[in-house]
Amino acid sequence: MSVMETIIDIPAEHEKNICGAFDLYLKKIERTLHVTIVARDGACKLIGPEEMVRRAKSVINNLVELSKRGNTITEQNVDYALSLSFTESDQAILEIDRDIICRTVNGRPVKPKTVGQKQYVDMIRKKMIVFGIGPAGTGKTYLAMAMAIQAFKNGEVGRIILTRPAIEAGEKLGFLPGDLQSKIDPYLRPLYDALYQIMGADSYLHNSEKGLIEVAPLAYMRGRTLDNAYIILDEAQNTTPAQMKMFLTRIGFGSKVIVTGDKTQKDLPGGATSGLDMAIRVLHKIDDIGFCNLTSSDVVRHPLVQKIVEAYDEYERKSDRPRTSKPAPRIRKPAK
Repeated sequence: MSVMETIIDIPAEHEKNICGAFDLYLKKIERTLHVTIVARDGACKLIGPEEMVRRAKSVINNLVELSKRGNTITEQNVDYALSLSFTESDQAILEIDRDIICRTVNGRPVKPKTVGQKQYVDMIRKKMIVFGIGPAGTGKTYLAMAMAIQAFKNGEVGRIILTRPAIEAGEKLGFLPGDLQSKIDPYLRPLYDALYQIMGADSYLHNSEKGLIEVAPLAYMRGRTLDNAYIILDEAQNTTPAQMKMFLTRIGFGSKVIVTGDKTQKDLPGGATSGLDMAIRVLHKIDDIGFCNLTSSDVVRHPLVQKIVEAYDEYERKSDRPRTSKPAPRIRKPAK
């Protein structure tokens, strides 16, 4: 295999962002692609096998372009650019970066960060009902919230309704103090957090008082018809089939629905059927309903989260394999 050498110019103002603290990102590229990178005086020299150098050059060029667009390069950006370098769509990270959904109250752009997230956002734009299914950290709820808030600001819908089943995550919390709202707020805290970050606490409270933004447990949805609304059902894996059917039949004219869930994190009683699992089996042939399956490669939290998800997936795959070993022979007791 031929060894080649090439040089990439990196603007001085972007060098620290791309290389990382103590050249952490460059070292990761070196280890992954088995190349040598020498960074000096605004340039990177790449030395190694021709194919690996080509991939490393593509990764660094993508990171340079992301940095020029104002992004702070993270380890997740580097990991994803590296994974894409082994595919034919190594430029996809730049196409994804152009899709800005909205901006947070601090001005930070909210946008998809992986191909799977981009497909999820595009499906939300096209379909009336979308199921976002995937492990923790894939941005299912956060991107859905961003799409809802942007549609609300643009006047596409008149209100936002956020709901999730009020069920403990494997713990019995007992009787909680306070009024009814105080009792259900802890279960809905993740939705509040996303609202505050994207919309701001003052704006949320103002619209909440008017009844334009509603955060409520799933039990409150029965008997309602929800017209001209953006409705998000979070943690759908913890619904029963009856709850899921009840929720989906609340939809009125001019509404859009997003259902998010992680099939691997159910808190239902043992043996109970998940409404999410049944909905996937029952509704998969309906055209106006989309199903987007995110994977561990779409995790955008700390890189360790992706490794944890992959480790659990591998463990569960091994646990589900049929056993090939023969059962132990039955020992007969001697007759008395």
